[in-house]
This record gives sequence, structure tokens and C-alpha cells, in this order.
Amino acid sequence: MASTRQQVWILFALIIVLGFISGSIFLDTLPAKWPAKYWFERFRTHLGLDLQGGAHLVYEADTSQVGLDDAETAISGVRDVIEARVNALGVSEPVVQTAKVGEHLRIIVELAGVFDVNEAIRQIGATPLLEFKTEAIAPEPVPVSAEERAKREQFNASQFKKAEETIQKIIDAQGQNFAELATELSEDPGSAQAGGDLGFMRRELLVKPFGDVLYGELVGEGETTLEPVETEFGYHIIQRLESRVVTDDTGFEAEEVRARHILFRTQSLEGDVPDYQPWAQTELGGKQLNRSEVQFDSYSGASQVGLQFDDEGARLFEELTDKNVGKRIGIFLDGGLISAPVVQNRIPGGQAVITGNFTIPEARELVERLNAGALPVPINLISQQTVGPTLGTASVAKSITAGLIGFALVGLLMLGIYRAAGLLAVLALVWYAAIVFSFFKLIPVTLTLAGIAGFLLSIGMAVDANVLIFERLREELRLGNAFGHAVGVAFDRAWNSIRDSNASTLITCLILAWFGSSVVKGFAITLGIGVLVSMFSAIIITRVFIEFAGRSRWLSKQRWLWGA
Repeated sequence: MASTRQQVWILFALIIVLGFISGSIFLDTLPAKWPAKYWFERFRTHLGLDLQGGAHLVYEADTSQVGLDDAETAISGVRDVIEARVNALGVSEPVVQTAKVGEHLRIIVELAGVFDVNEAIRQIGATPLLEFKTEAIAPEPVPVSAEERAKREQFNASQFKKAEETIQKIIDAQGQNFAELATELSEDPGSAQAGGDLGFMRRELLVKPFGDVLYGELVGEGETTLEPVETEFGYHIIQRLESRVVTDDTGFEAEEVRARHILFRTQSLEGDVPDYQPWAQTELGGKQLNRSEVQFDSYSGASQVGLQFDDEGARLFEELTDKNVGKRIGIFLDGGLISAPVVQNRIPGGQAVITGNFTIPEARELVERLNAGALPVPINLISQQTVGPTLGTASVAKSITAGLIGFALVGLLMLGIYRAAGLLAVLALVWYAAIVFSFFKLIPVTLTLAGIAGFLLSIGMAVDANVLIFERLREELRLGNAFGHAVGVAFDRAWNSIRDSNASTLITCLILAWFGSSVVKGFAITLGIGVLVSMFSAIIITRVFIEFAGRSRWLSKQRWLWGA
């Protein structure tokens, strides 16, 4: 007898301690008043988009360039990349999920606490699409008429005049404005944004007129051509920057010259080339990227972005460079050409460098974007919404008010019907609510309106379990059984009904969580956690409270207090 009494006291003490810890986690304001060393201070309630407010974005993936079999894999990759991107930027509890609407694959992004939609779009859209393309083969030109030929001769003459005027501007500025003029005037998209910088080039890889001038007439650093250089592409203004001697794997030494140029394109007098895409798609892209890092050119000190491909990417890059020696490979980021280096030889090892007119912060930002993940396929924003913080606060207030009113009404009903047992049940429910809400913080669970509904429903189910137990207890007491015996029989007989009803509810929660949307999942998760805790609360907590109260001979004899 003494042993049983001791066990009840121990359980009662443990429940009080556990309830105190749960209350500390449950109340956001309590830990803030205590020293920061307490472990539970870091736990805070995570509110969803509908309660906290934030941005809701819907993107549609362009899977036209991938096969049907690869579309699902690509969309999963997009989801993972966006998750990594928003997590790296510190967005609180982002929700990123995919959905299929007809033949369209979409990505739904919910960013709780983010009210600047444009900034949210920038954060998501900043995830880069990295592509490597090769120069396409131009089709045969179509002959032009004599009249058209005369017009083109006139146009080419005007381009020559523009080139001469630009040279005069460069001479007047002593060559200091070359990069600025190249960005403004050059008609070579591959180098204009880099101030006309073509990087280091070998003579044999250049068209003859260009190479003859760069390696022959121009000998000093910063020296610029005094008249336009004509090639098949148009009129060039060339500025020599620096030179170096490189040694390849075989020990062969070769001179390389770095130069800038401004190109004024001319029209062919021989005929028109039909419209075509100048760059051809390849299999190499961001999905084969392992990592990137900021690097610096060993000669010029310019910022660069180094790329390291995975095994598949290394193989593709080696094949790509092997087949395109002497040709340009275009590096595209988010659909725009940022670099078009000339391949000088086959490059094994899976390493590449993106050169351009990068500042150090720009290079670092690009590296961060690439390391966060390159999108396997392009995405397009098709919908955006904002839930204001005021609306979210109002939803929280209404939910709390509804919960408190419901809890008070249930408590009054339990007190009216079951009296002392009802009072103990109310205490057990308070303990239960603190424990469940603490679990929500510890896991953590992002609370939405649907999640709060699941939590409140679980409280109702906890009340149901207590009702089953108390009805059994009343029956046993009316039969004249001793209080201790009546309590044991009531809990034993009620357990089967509680177990079966809660098991069916848990199965339903699993199905909803597995197949449902994010809103339905929130409801299922909170309800499932609540049901699991309610079984423990009803069978253990309520029983300990009743047995502890039953230790009083006076209380155990006042059967009217127990509803009998």
C-alpha cells in the first residue's frame, strides 16, 4: 500500500515538473524575463503565412527543353534550389512545394514574414540559370540585288565613318575612355559588357587582319589602332593591353596577347544570311555544377568566378572544348550572354572560369547565387499575393479568443456534470494544452489557421477520452465499488474505446499529411500530435490526478463529488 502511495506521489511530482517546463516553453514572455542561459529561451512560436502575413508566389516551370521523363526530376530540383536560396537568405519557415495543373508544373512559395513582394521575387529570381552554348554554323547567304548592294555599301561607309570618329575620341582622351566607349558603342555582344575585353588570345586563333595588327603593328601596352581594321565581321578598333608567354603540358611556349576592341558591324555585299540562332544549346549547364568560388587572374588581378563540375559535367566540358578548339563557347546566366571565351585547347578536369568585368562584390554575389543552386529549368512568375501583418494579427486574436471561449464552456460543462472529476479533467486539459503547444515549438510546427483548428479539435478529442473514463467511473461508484477499485476498472474498460477511436483518427491524419496540400498537412500534423498527447493525458495524467485526490478518505467517500 505504501509502495503504491509512493508511486502516485512520484508520478504527481513528475507531472508537475513536466507541466512547469512545458509552461516555460509555452509562454513566449516568461523566458525573456529569465537569464539567457536557460535552454528553452530559444524556442518561439512559428506562425504561418495566414497568421503572420507574408508573400505568396506561384511560378511555372518551363520544361520544354527537357523530356517528359526528366520533367518531374527537373521540377524537384527547382524546388530544392529555391528552398536552399530562401533558407540561405534567412527567410523564416519558407514553404516550397510543387503542383501539377493539367500539363503545367508549378512551384508554390510561401514566405511568412516577408511583406516586400518585389524583394521576395528578387530573392527567388536571383537563383541563376547557368548555360553553356556553342557557336552555331551559319547557313549559306542568299544573293542580294544590285540596288540592295548599293544601300549596303552606303551603310558600310557610314560604319567606317563612325569608327574613325570613335578613334578620334580615343586619341583625344589618350585611350582612357576605350572601355567606356566599347560598352556604349561596340556591336559585339560577347565583349561589349566587359568594356570590349577579349581576354588573352593566341595569334593562330584570330582572323588574319585582326591578328596581323594585334601582333604586328601594336607593340606597346595601351596602344590603339589609328585607323579601323576591316574583317569579315566589320570595322574594329583594337587596343592592346598586355602580353604573356604560357607553357602548355608539352613544354611548348606561346605568346598570348590581351586586347580590347570596339566593333562596328558591316553588312555583307555577297548576300544575306537567313535568320538563325547564333548559339546552339548543349547538355552542359548548372545542374552539373558542384561548386563555384571567387578567383583572381594571376596576371591582371581581375575578379573571376571559378567553376568546378561534377563527373558528368567534367566529361561534357572536356568533350565540348575538344570539339570547339578555335571557336567561342558562350556562357549564359539567366538567358544573357556574360562571357564568350575562345577555346584554345581541350580542357580536362572539369574546371572552368567565367571572366568578365566583375567587381569583387559582384563576383562574390554570383558565387553565392551559383552555390545556392542553379535552376535546372527556367521558371516564370505567374501569380503573387501579399497577406498583410494586420490581417494575420487579427486571425491570431480571433483564433485565441475562440479557443479560450470553447475551453471555458467545455470546462464549465465538465464541472457541472462530473464535479470533482471534471475539475481534475480541466487541470489535465490545461497541462495537455501546454504540453502539445510546447511540442509545436520544439519540433517546430508552423502554425496556420488550419493547424490551430486541428489543435482545438484535439482538445475536444481529449475531452471525449475523459468523458468515457468518467462515465465508467460513475457506473462503478453507483454499483457500490470502492473508490480505488472503481478508478482502476473505469480506466481499464475505457482504454479499448479510447485506443480504437484515436487509432482511426491517426490513420486519417497520416493519409491527409501524405496526400494533402500544405494547408491540409498543417491540420493533420497538429491534430495527430494532439491525439497522441491526449491518449497520454487521459490515461496517465488524469488517472494520477484522480488517484492522488482519492488518497483523501473524505474525498473518496463523497461520491456525489464524482457525479455518482
